[in-house]
Amino acid sequence: IELTESSLMENVERVRRTLIELRALGTKLSLDDFGTGYSSLAYLKQFPIDKLKIDQRFVRGLPYSDDDAAIAQTIVVLAHQLRMRVSAEGVETEEQAEFLRQLGCDELQGFHLGRPASANAASAFFASAEDLTVAEAGSRFKDAS
Repeated sequence: IELTESSLMENVERVRRTLIELRALGTKLSLDDFGTGYSSLAYLKQFPIDKLKIDQRFVRGLPYSDDDAAIAQTIVVLAHQLRMRVSAEGVETEEQAEFLRQLGCDELQGFHLGRPASANAASAFFASAEDLTVAEAGSRFKDAS
């Protein structure tokens, strides 16, 4: 489940209890748009978050913006130190993808990798691509979307 920072602020104690219950059921929780809203590092301790998502605002300037690079690197290091995964949103170029891979970003999301697809379209595509490597399937999915 993806959560926005603002959703965590509405009723902090109730949200925290609910998220703990969801996590106990095996639900993975992602904090979307990290660093753009009401970010508080205390949330990373207070809520059972499994993944931080780097907002596309910090991805757009990569790899050329020193500020965006520093922010992305800091988020990756922080998340990994807290045993969280990291995903980057808004990846639109191979240069951005490669830079984020080198930083150790666990997942990439964006038009460079493929356009949004319905659940049915994605399911049909991957059912027909079962003998492909991940790289081959990703390339074909990008071309098909």
